[in-house]
Amino acid sequence: MRFVSDEESKKQYKEFLENHERCNFQQSLEWAEVKKPNWKPEVILAEDEEGNIIGSICVWIRKMPIFGNMIYSPRGPVCDIHDISVMKQLTDGIKELGKKYNAFVFRNEPDILSSDETYREVVTTLGYKIKDDAKDFKDEIQPRYVFRLDIKGKTEEEVMKGFKQKWRYNIRLAGRKGVTIKEGTREDLKDFHKIMVETGKRDGFIIRPLEYFEKMYDELGEHMKLLMAYYEGKPISGVIPIFYGNKTWYLYGASSNEHRNLMPNYLLQWEMIKMAIARKDDVYDFRGVSGVVDENHPQYGLYRFKQGFGATFTEFIGEVYLPFKPIIYKLYRFSEKTFRTLRQIKSKLTK
Repeated sequence: MRFVSDEESKKQYKEFLENHERCNFQQSLEWAEVKKPNWKPEVILAEDEEGNIIGSICVWIRKMPIFGNMIYSPRGPVCDIHDISVMKQLTDGIKELGKKYNAFVFRNEPDILSSDETYREVVTTLGYKIKDDAKDFKDEIQPRYVFRLDIKGKTEEEVMKGFKQKWRYNIRLAGRKGVTIKEGTREDLKDFHKIMVETGKRDGFIIRPLEYFEKMYDELGEHMKLLMAYYEGKPISGVIPIFYGNKTWYLYGASSNEHRNLMPNYLLQWEMIKMAIARKDDVYDFRGVSGVVDENHPQYGLYRFKQGFGATFTEFIGEVYLPFKPIIYKLYRFSEKTFRTLRQIKSKLTK
């Protein structure tokens, strides 16, 4: 086990990550740069006897007011998750960082299926605990439920054939009605953000400032694009896809209150999926939905929209954690849940 500490090891890590089947952009050094200075990144590498990288996990460290330092890893590790010897190397590194930063917890939300009993056995043997009762967005940092579309080795025609008939119709409708899609520049993020503000007010969620999206654009480089939908020369919708390794993620979307009947969001999704197919990706990830599959749930429309593209409803294992200071972590979890609930109430009241 070793840590990424210089430019050469950063290069080795980036190459390993991008070529691994479990690659995730949230494990990348580029994404870690986006999260600075609030989070400090550290990368742990597992090695074989010849010194080759066989596993990795990128973690972030942040000081939480009152409670102390938390170590967090989104969507790691990247390795053979069923190999306990590799997982132990990474765990030893996590424990070393826990002592170094006097952390109260290591918290991990991996993209590992909830049904993976072998992984559960591996991590519990290594001393981890599993919290897998989250159902809604506010219950975790990363969404526990997502829709993923298998596009490995498929053509555009094969992929579109898997869409619901109404979804295919809406994609074509947008084109017939004069909706056009253009790749945006950094300057176009201003239009995207204005529409995002409009979306947030309509749907009742808190949005990030324009500067955050500009930082994403600067740090992610070729891994990020901005696609904007226009009608009669006016921007009416936009999306931000992330391309990394063997996957494409639909990260952010925004739509104006005007011209929603022109179905620009359907056409934008199709354009992103076509990009992923052209890259010969394995997966197109629609990202999060609520785990409460109920037509009366406020997020059901999002579930239905993503489901219509023929994607698979995917349940991850939830939070896997090492409580270095168990009592402090319990208090932190309580305060976190309370804060999110209050923020949600405030958002509804100001809507």
